[in-house]
Amino acid sequence: MKLIKDDLIKAFSLYEEKALMHRRFKHADILPLLENVRSSGRLSITEIGKSTENRSICRLQYGQGPIKILLWSQMHGDEPTATMALFDLFNFFAGEDDGFDAYRNEIASKLTLYFIPMLNPDGAERFQRRTAMDVDMNRDARATATVEGALLKEQAILLKPDFAFNLHNQNNYYNIPGTAIPVTISLLAPAYDYARSINKTRADAMRVIVGIDKILQEFVPNAVAKYDDEHTPRGFGDNFQKWGASTILIESGAYVGDTEKMMVRKCNFVALLKAFEEIARQSFVSYSLADYEAIPFNDEKLHDVLLRNLTIEQNGKQIVVDVAIRQNEKTLGSNYYVEGRIEDIGDLQDFYGYQDIDVSGMEFVPAKIFTKSFASLSDLDDNTISSLFEEGYATVVIEKTVQDKCLHGLPIRILSDQSTELHQQLLLDGLADFFIRKEEKIIYAVINGYVIDLKKELQKHYKNLIF
Repeated sequence: MKLIKDDLIKAFSLYEEKALMHRRFKHADILPLLENVRSSGRLSITEIGKSTENRSICRLQYGQGPIKILLWSQMHGDEPTATMALFDLFNFFAGEDDGFDAYRNEIASKLTLYFIPMLNPDGAERFQRRTAMDVDMNRDARATATVEGALLKEQAILLKPDFAFNLHNQNNYYNIPGTAIPVTISLLAPAYDYARSINKTRADAMRVIVGIDKILQEFVPNAVAKYDDEHTPRGFGDNFQKWGASTILIESGAYVGDTEKMMVRKCNFVALLKAFEEIARQSFVSYSLADYEAIPFNDEKLHDVLLRNLTIEQNGKQIVVDVAIRQNEKTLGSNYYVEGRIEDIGDLQDFYGYQDIDVSGMEFVPAKIFTKSFASLSDLDDNTISSLFEEGYATVVIEKTVQDKCLHGLPIRILSDQSTELHQQLLLDGLADFFIRKEEKIIYAVINGYVIDLKKELQKHYKNLIF
């Protein structure tokens, strides 16, 4: 069988791993899932080593074919999207009697798939890029100073894969050049030298990418790009290419409204199943390198919020500027909060926002702190908050002392005391708390980087922090 869009939709709906529906899962969360896979008897599991902090790192195998493919995910601990997709794939390969047995049999007879999910479990525990040794593992292919980097290089030497898939996440601010479309998936056949030479190994990777792009265009039209192809001599992808494995980088990007990356995860699942088919059948060899070159490179001109033509007063003079805001995630234990900050001020005509609002004729108004304390969070209902906004208050104080940092989902800044002062001007890298007024009436509240239209119902599901 040849997989088409409807097949891939069906496969994902059947085999999406429901235990992984949030990005910030940890090593302990995948251990029972690995045991489920082991009990299926369809994939073998081998522990290939331990992380710096003694967490197990496993390799799974499916198939016994002559073409060997190695895939690894989450070498950066805060890049979990592909790990979710790999567990979807494990479920798929453990399935049967669902219309996909012919595909599985073909893959198993022609390919040997090796998977290393969560290569950096210590980083995943902290939701940080680097390992517990504070080393970026993807810059450790030459030195192999990290335990985890050394393990990956050992696998390259041991398995001698014909193809390699290096699975990552990129930030949410990459866009398709000249558009406001966020890049959902970036692809790359990494360069093995500074000249960006193309030998057969790299050319095969490029052709497989063409096949991946073709299927992804059916799921996320015009939202696929190429990652920067500058040679990185200490990077694993570049070195795998140099070591003779046709290496494909997949960077999970963004999709509007997809905070937990469920759509992006689906795109990984689709891309990998299609890539396995192309490699098993060698159908990728018919694709043109020109089609690879035609995939646009990432641009990076997106912001969470872009306010256009806002009137502000700086140094006693009124000026009209564009204002970009980023909603930066900050890890707090197993959860996170958002810290909205002013990313840029000035002429941003060539930039875009997930929220892109023209506020021509409107002016910046500094936010105020409401000095009368509230007894508890329960006193802050939507009507109370709306009334505060209309009077220019962005921050309140609660009487009950907050001993530890506390997350809340209310669209207002909350303090545990009155020691904080709010900025009276718009400041680069300053906290994004202010109002926007037209003819003495407040139209928008900007609270911790979220824009609230006061003419509409208050938005929900903020990720704020009590200070």
